[in-house]
Amino acid sequence: MTTLTTTALAATAAQTIGPYWHLIEDPAMADLTRFGANGEVITLIGTITDGDGAPASDACVEIWQSSPAADDKFPGYGRCAPDATGTFRFTTVKPGPVPGRGNTQQAPHIAINLFGRGIMTRLYTRAYFEGDPLNATDPLLGLIDEPARRATLIARPEGANIWRLDIRIQGDNETVFIEI
Repeated sequence: MTTLTTTALAATAAQTIGPYWHLIEDPAMADLTRFGANGEVITLIGTITDGDGAPASDACVEIWQSSPAADDKFPGYGRCAPDATGTFRFTTVKPGPVPGRGNTQQAPHIAINLFGRGIMTRLYTRAYFEGDPLNATDPLLGLIDEPARRATLIARPEGANIWRLDIRIQGDNETVFIEI
């Protein structure tokens, strides 16, 4: 007969990124269209800066989309490391609107998670698209009264099918981060 004994484990600090850091070294992880996704292919770029305005080149950026739905051609999730200038780049499919709580509809957006030095769990924000009519009624954007703060979540066109959202971790013009 085998006897199983258990020992109480001591609590340890949370890892800031878990065991998957190596995925940021694979450039394919930043291309959500790599399996042949259908739809309008876009590039989402941005520069991450810290509170002093210096590039946060040692961060990890993750994106997630619920639209289009993930399938064998579209993973809906990507991860990359910014370059030495703090610039990140993803190739993905432009999202459409998604249902919100109750009967609300959320404007098209891409969820963004940041991990890095001094960030104990993650920072969560979103990239909405400038000019989308649903931005005016999006439930989350509607919670941000100050137009300048709301603007930190709006990606702007920068060339054909290229959208830019710069992220400031803290300080002047700090990006709005969402508590989830």
